[in-house]
Amino acid sequence: MLSRATFACNPETSRGRLYPEPGGEARGPRNIFQRDRDRIIHSIAFRRLRYKTQVFIAPDGDHYRVRLTHSLEVAQIGRTIARALGLDEDLTEALCLAHDIGHPPFGHAGEDALEEAMAPFGGFDHNAQTLRTLSKLESPYPLWPGLNLSWELMEGLAKHNGPVRDPNWALREIDAEFPLGLTSFASLEAQIASISDDIAYDNHDIDDGIRAGLLTIDQLLELPFVERRWRAICDRYPGARHETLLRELIREQIGVMVNDVIENTKLRITEAGIQTVDDVRAAGHTIGGFSDELAGRERTLKSFMYANLYHHPTQISAAERAAKVIADLFEAYSGDAGLLPQEWHDSLPDEQPARARHIGDFLAGMTDRFAVNCHREIFGGEHEGFGK
Repeated sequence: MLSRATFACNPETSRGRLYPEPGGEARGPRNIFQRDRDRIIHSIAFRRLRYKTQVFIAPDGDHYRVRLTHSLEVAQIGRTIARALGLDEDLTEALCLAHDIGHPPFGHAGEDALEEAMAPFGGFDHNAQTLRTLSKLESPYPLWPGLNLSWELMEGLAKHNGPVRDPNWALREIDAEFPLGLTSFASLEAQIASISDDIAYDNHDIDDGIRAGLLTIDQLLELPFVERRWRAICDRYPGARHETLLRELIREQIGVMVNDVIENTKLRITEAGIQTVDDVRAAGHTIGGFSDELAGRERTLKSFMYANLYHHPTQISAAERAAKVIADLFEAYSGDAGLLPQEWHDSLPDEQPARARHIGDFLAGMTDRFAVNCHREIFGGEHEGFGK
């Protein structure tokens, strides 16, 4: 990477890992953040993102995004911004790659259903589940549970959306074991990972929505800032195919957002007198993000996407079917533990709420297709619209 800024996280001064690792971490010339990134990429939980919903539940087409491809796109955007700001690219990338690992199957529909089922047992939160998965459930090492990731990565995953003043039970457990300073802001690397997530799904969901026939370019042109950019692109490339022009629109919008974040973040760093990563955490407000003008446009775009894509009747119908799959499975496993796979059955706690949380862990780790297959095995039915 280029020269590291004074306010960037530095692997050489990392606060380390919860469990000391013998042998000086000598498996190749990698620093602690590079090893974090590689542990995430090599994890089973990361691979499962290939079959977890981003926008469309069990999509029929091969070209729609899923959690895995979305995470890769977020990482590409995050690294670009981190490099321009002199941040640690490896930590930023690791945060981007890991940020959605705690999502259950079926996107927000699955999360809402699992939250409702888990409400009597402390609830469910996908962000806390990400940390729970990486620190407890994904355990490939013989000497410690979890992936034993760095403090900076765990902190960034916990607080990338800002300070956490009322953590749920899962995050409280992790914080009690490995205190993450939940009430302060996270590093700039984490803040950039968060805004990169917004940039990616704001724009790529448009692409997928139009590809699915649930959005049209005419609907998009109701937004003045999109309409102006679209007209300029059409004038610049008068003979280009409609699909090519659309992809150029998406690319340009991403570029505008990335450049805005870089320039606005630099301005806020200067205005706040940020010199160190501790200054970032103590700033009292987010440093990395959009300018006020672009933030307003982005909120308008999000409102448009909820009204026209995320709450489209086709999407709502699929979400209702998906929610029923999760609710049915939670009830089935709670009523008959023998339905669980042997490994999960053998480690099932006897008492509540640990018992229900164990079942919640199993459901949260499922892919869309595995959840459908489990539901089919228990309840039968064809599960139309969920693939085979």
